[in-house]
Amino acid sequence: MAKDEVFIGSIDQGTTSTRFIIYDKHAQAIGSHQVEFTQFCPQAGWVEHDPMEILESVKTCITMAVDKATADEYNVDKGLKAIGITNQRETTVVWSKSTGVALYNAIVWMDIRTTSICRKLEKELSGGKTHFVESCGLPISTYFSALKLLWLLENVDAVKAAVKKGDALFGTIDSWLIWNLTGGVGNGVHVTDVSNASRTMLMNLKTLDWDESTLETLKIPKAILPKIVSNSEVIGHVGKGWLIPGIPISGCLGDQHAAMLGQSCRKGEAKSTYGTGAFILLNTGEEVIQSKHGLLTTLAFKLGKDAPANYALEGSIAIAGAAVQWLRDSLGIIRSASEIEELASQVDSTGGVYFVPAFNGLFAPWWRDDARGVLIGITRFTNKSHIARAVLESMCFQVKDVLDSMHKDAGEKGETKNEKGQFLLRVDGGATVNNTLMQIQADLLGNPVVRPADIETTALGAAYAAGLAVGVWTEEEIFSNGERMKKDTTFNTVLGEELRKKKLASWCKAVERTFDLADLSL
Repeated sequence: MAKDEVFIGSIDQGTTSTRFIIYDKHAQAIGSHQVEFTQFCPQAGWVEHDPMEILESVKTCITMAVDKATADEYNVDKGLKAIGITNQRETTVVWSKSTGVALYNAIVWMDIRTTSICRKLEKELSGGKTHFVESCGLPISTYFSALKLLWLLENVDAVKAAVKKGDALFGTIDSWLIWNLTGGVGNGVHVTDVSNASRTMLMNLKTLDWDESTLETLKIPKAILPKIVSNSEVIGHVGKGWLIPGIPISGCLGDQHAAMLGQSCRKGEAKSTYGTGAFILLNTGEEVIQSKHGLLTTLAFKLGKDAPANYALEGSIAIAGAAVQWLRDSLGIIRSASEIEELASQVDSTGGVYFVPAFNGLFAPWWRDDARGVLIGITRFTNKSHIARAVLESMCFQVKDVLDSMHKDAGEKGETKNEKGQFLLRVDGGATVNNTLMQIQADLLGNPVVRPADIETTALGAAYAAGLAVGVWTEEEIFSNGERMKKDTTFNTVLGEELRKKKLASWCKAVERTFDLADLSL
């Protein structure tokens, strides 16, 4: 007999893979499927995805996850109430309104081809690198969608022609997926949510609408932009040709904002997600805090049309788990990502080796696109275990840098602490299964690190937003996480304060060695 239940689906579209997870009303996953897709690097510093391949990966994941849940006697056909979407942010697509065809590959968030455009704007605009910070909270950087869109408008003839004819639509991956899910050509709903819009450089943080002055300055036509909606409302319904037609799409958040919601981060609480990159966000409540220490000001979430917006300080790290992939795919030091923990555990220190993964420059809090990766402190004593441990430490040092900046920006009143006066860092993402990594993180922070029982909080956050909009959950239920936290794992620091300070000083030396290396001769 089929199990009649209430279900919420979550599309989690990341940098290297897509997942579809089906949750029951207790927020337990009852079916899921994941598909990896191709990442293209046509030139040094360029990173692209095929938007059609991403779309097909979503179709496959939905089909397989529903099949799995149905095979386990869950009546998903009858019980699925809504789906949410969470996506890699900043990744930019322009497509044809009349044909539905992408006019160029998606330019991925870590792509740095727009460096020359950034330099040009910094010289031309009165505010230099920080010209738009007052309106959007972001510096001029290769990271953000507006610069990628400018590159497409300047360099791709098909995009230029489509804009001229009024046939072009711009969006981040959420917009691309929603437009296709809701019917595509003729019927597709062209929207984005406030969290993804806040990563374009084009949205005003206070009005939560496209900033007319910025559009005029950058000469970006407003007609190609999607409508901005909240994170939790019925946006549209899945169209014909999909396995789940008629189902409401009622939640949409950028992946890091979804992880914040999945971790139930209230004002003063922070989370760090470890994936291809690492992303640390501190919820600052309804207050917009402009960073003076190299962080970004962004939306946390807005849970309904009329709900207040929560804002956040964010530190974005370009290379975290991607450094482990580099060890595996480029150097062959490990055969699978999971092997790094055992290899790194064979030594109790890096033997004085420091690794800074500035493959495509450094993001927060340094913002140096002229930086390149370095591995320093190598001696005849150094072996691959030391290098593996240095790679893990590099992820944790970068998170420490960001949190130090957050402490300075938010101040004592901006952070929630436990009864021992400790600031807890909530962590999630695939890399957090690595206990060695989590212990190193606690040691370098000097504060506890809390890993939830379910580390896939990005997908869960999108499900929460979707379920909230259709009445499956209340906000109180989402943020009352006491029961869930009883199952969490806490890592406490065991490293002495003096050694921690010495290691941090050595790390800063290593970071400084990465600067001004972008033009090294080939």
